[in-house]
Amino acid sequence: MTAVRFGLMAFLMWLFAGVAFAQAPGQQHVDIHLVAETDRPAPGSEVTLALASVPERGWHAYWLNPGDAGLPARAEWILPKGASTDGIAWPVPQRLTISGLMNYVYEAPFAPLVRLAVPAGAQGAFPVRVKLNYLVCSDSICVPGKADLSTTLQIGDGAISPERRAQFDGWRAALPRSLGIEGKYQVGGTAVRLALPMPAGARLDGDGYFFPATQGAIDYAAPQKVTRDGDWVVVETSGKPAGRIEGLLAFGKQGFWFRVVPGTVPAATPAAASLGGSAALLAFLGAVLGGLILNIMPCVFPILSLKALSLAKSNAEGGNPRGEALAYTAGVVLVCLALGGALLALRAGGATLGWAFQLQDPRVILVLLLLVTGIAFNLAGLFELSAPGFVNRAASKGTGGAFLTGALAAFVATPCTGPFMGAALGAALVLPWPAALAVFGGLGLGIALPFLLLGFVPAFRRLLPRPGAWMETLRRILAVPMFLTALALAWVLGRQAGVSGMSIGLAAALLATFGLWWAGLRQRRGKSLAWLPAAPLLLIAISAVAFVQFAPVESKALSGAEKFSEARLAELTAQGKPVFAYFTADWCLTCKVNEKAVIETGAVQKALADGKVTVLIGDWTDGDPVLGRFIEKHNRAGVPLYLWYKPGQAEPQVLPQILTQAMLEDLARQ
Repeated sequence: MTAVRFGLMAFLMWLFAGVAFAQAPGQQHVDIHLVAETDRPAPGSEVTLALASVPERGWHAYWLNPGDAGLPARAEWILPKGASTDGIAWPVPQRLTISGLMNYVYEAPFAPLVRLAVPAGAQGAFPVRVKLNYLVCSDSICVPGKADLSTTLQIGDGAISPERRAQFDGWRAALPRSLGIEGKYQVGGTAVRLALPMPAGARLDGDGYFFPATQGAIDYAAPQKVTRDGDWVVVETSGKPAGRIEGLLAFGKQGFWFRVVPGTVPAATPAAASLGGSAALLAFLGAVLGGLILNIMPCVFPILSLKALSLAKSNAEGGNPRGEALAYTAGVVLVCLALGGALLALRAGGATLGWAFQLQDPRVILVLLLLVTGIAFNLAGLFELSAPGFVNRAASKGTGGAFLTGALAAFVATPCTGPFMGAALGAALVLPWPAALAVFGGLGLGIALPFLLLGFVPAFRRLLPRPGAWMETLRRILAVPMFLTALALAWVLGRQAGVSGMSIGLAAALLATFGLWWAGLRQRRGKSLAWLPAAPLLLIAISAVAFVQFAPVESKALSGAEKFSEARLAELTAQGKPVFAYFTADWCLTCKVNEKAVIETGAVQKALADGKVTVLIGDWTDGDPVLGRFIEKHNRAGVPLYLWYKPGQAEPQVLPQILTQAMLEDLARQ
């Protein structure tokens, strides 16, 4: 019945619209512009195009399934040889009921997005043209519209301006997210019950509604009852679906894309929604465990070690170990909460970001380089500082020093991701904001947990060696991993800002080190205002951030590997080929360890080649929002992410964040 009504209404609308169009030629009632995310796409890359549309007041355009009446837009792309586009990605629509007919429409500005694949051999001018046919209606009349849109891109370096990136991030935020999990539905007569998977703790705003993309699957005008039932959202309505259907579950402006197949769906039990706290609790515990593991990372371990020895010395001298432990914990937790809160706020504003988002900015890398370099030379004995926050002989005595040291430890730990962290922080992105902040706080608690135990359990402190001259030797040894961390940060700065950026960073680090040495020398001589001569040098070093610009260096692909794109992944999986897709970033220490110790080893490379496994690499160093959205689909907040696609299976196996050679070799042999 619905399909018949749709066909009849569509025919009548086209018929009457033709008369209306004849009466008002040239009035399109919706302003459409073709916008590219970058005007200088790189050869072999993907570019997101937007059909930025603004309906005239009182008029509306249609979603991909218009509902009981209307027609969706049709696009004909005219592209250079070798270029291609995928389907249109539509933002979450609105509902509009006219004379008992349910319509899925856009009355406010909206921007469908399309991915354009640029061929590897492209060069020079790259013209893009699209012919659109669409229907736009008011409450009383419909008008068919046409638009011939074009733009000319210039093949270049793929750079995206901050303004254009922010604009597209806002448009992407309006798109539905795919959770990558199938739902199920059950039909009883004309009644339909759909069960759509949704973490019980996920924050969902507003009333729920299911927009069917598959035409005729449900009765569009029928009321829908939407219920949260544990880790499911149950939708009860009417219709006669058959086979697999697709659609969009919307809560306010939030949308989630689902594929739904026939199955058994029991009646909803709303009381089960109270179990949502269990998802948040599991994410919190995972974050605590992940933070605990971060303490063995080379950039955090030296700070923790010296603070632990400082605590033992404080205990031996009648100090306040519990106060220092609490202050250290407060510093760690507050920094994690600040970073997590900033991440949630930016994502709420439309940005596609994940954990350690700040490391996608070379200016932040430069600040980290200065901090780590100062700590490394301090540990090596080049200078001694009594100022709180640096790791000196007493490892920053007192609660003030402990607080600042904890804050520093949390900040320098952000390039690292350990086991349990990925799933926990990924869950935080869909939890209500109080629960999400609790997860980020749990990460800080995990980092601070060893120090808390040392501060509150005297038996643990007694296990530590008694302070003595040997601590000076240990300090020198612990300087080594800090120097290695500084070296890695300089390399990352070079990858993000080029040779010029790395040179500026190294010059700033040298200047800051000279200033710190000078201040320490004056302190040892008992000079008053010891910091005064060195302060201008430190300010000049810090001001170097103003001269560092993002100018990424093209990564050298692993032998036989390809650059990741969803189009290429879909092509390979459709051909039934095994695929190993991994997502990395230059600033991700865990990623680089896995690559050098496992993925790039001869044994693993041979196993992948023998198993005819295609390797796809997604480089997220610059925070590419397209990759960011794909990473989110797999419930991860950042990198590393390792996916293994077996032949004939659409859904991947998500591998652990710490890889082993045996693991990949076994998968390649299957």
